[in-house]
Amino acid sequence: MPGSYKLSQEQQMIRAMAREIAKNRLAPRAAEIDREGEFPWHSIKLCRENQILQMPVPTEYGGSGADELSLCLVIEEFAIECANSAHALVAHWLGITPLLLACNEEQKKRIFPMLGEKLIAFSITEPEAGSDVRNLKTRAVLKGSDYILNGTKCFCTDAATADYIVIFAQTDPSAGSHGLSAFFVGKNTPGLSIGKIEDQMGMRGTQACEIILDNCHVPKENLIGKENGGYGLAMQTFDRTRPIDASIAVGIAQGALNYAKDYAKQRVQFGRPIAEFQGIQFMLADMAIGIEAARNLLYRAVSLIDDGTVDSMLSAMAKCFATDMAMKVTTDAMQVLGGYGYMKDYPVERMFRDAKLMQIVEGTNQIQRVVVASNLLRR
Repeated sequence: MPGSYKLSQEQQMIRAMAREIAKNRLAPRAAEIDREGEFPWHSIKLCRENQILQMPVPTEYGGSGADELSLCLVIEEFAIECANSAHALVAHWLGITPLLLACNEEQKKRIFPMLGEKLIAFSITEPEAGSDVRNLKTRAVLKGSDYILNGTKCFCTDAATADYIVIFAQTDPSAGSHGLSAFFVGKNTPGLSIGKIEDQMGMRGTQACEIILDNCHVPKENLIGKENGGYGLAMQTFDRTRPIDASIAVGIAQGALNYAKDYAKQRVQFGRPIAEFQGIQFMLADMAIGIEAARNLLYRAVSLIDDGTVDSMLSAMAKCFATDMAMKVTTDAMQVLGGYGYMKDYPVERMFRDAKLMQIVEGTNQIQRVVVASNLLRR
């Protein structure tokens, strides 16, 4: 059956590797990264050492050629212990995805071998164009052998730490969504500068940045895909990466449930552990049910992608359901901990703050519902 899944032996090994790294290497730094707003360089170093950064890249260009389900297994395990580490890796894979979809052979040979070392960011959002990417104001004009980019981008995850950025701009403003193009731009390219770095509520180690483009010259050989083909490329990218966002949410929620469950078994009130009270048991049960439902929807969506049948509706469903679920689970986990859940000495309030972002990135959950509804009514 298309979209059915059963973890292969290799996928089980990948999950075990990710779990070991997360528990022993990522978890000890998670609170500090959040507290200091520090990019998780140590996790990127571990990903480089274990050939994780280039997992989606085809084997002939130095990657693992991993399927999407394997990517989600890694992200879920990372997010259980340190959402910032998971998000940093997902931001890199988001930047890689349009390259995997649209690079020509010359670009593949030039760009792909560096993707296990260099970090890639993805930039489409602007101050006046968030969910409505048709309203992009950034312009790219071809003059001679270069495109010249002018405009301002915002909320670009990890632009300040990336080596390259995939930037979407208007090459034909009169064509609306059919006038967008994508470009592979080195962060040190003259005319590109990093502006405001946002002070975020959560995911404080993977900061959103402003990008300022002032007569930024990009060689025309760094056009990704066809000129004016950027909108379709962006939508194809999101169909593949929204489920990976869902895997962050599932991981965060699982981490919150794990902590709340252990706390409930140890916290004594009225002479017995609060885990023995039915009110707490029902909360934990509902949390577990939500996580398992989201995980199965996620795995179904990515298994369809791996079978070659990308389903925009299922990808949007997975992202929407999993991230809403994570918000509820982390809220309930805080409630199980009572007053301690609200304190920064305990990790659940961090998980709560991290979960909130996942309802917003790569299209708010209201946009996901638009995608679901439009697909539903069209079929």
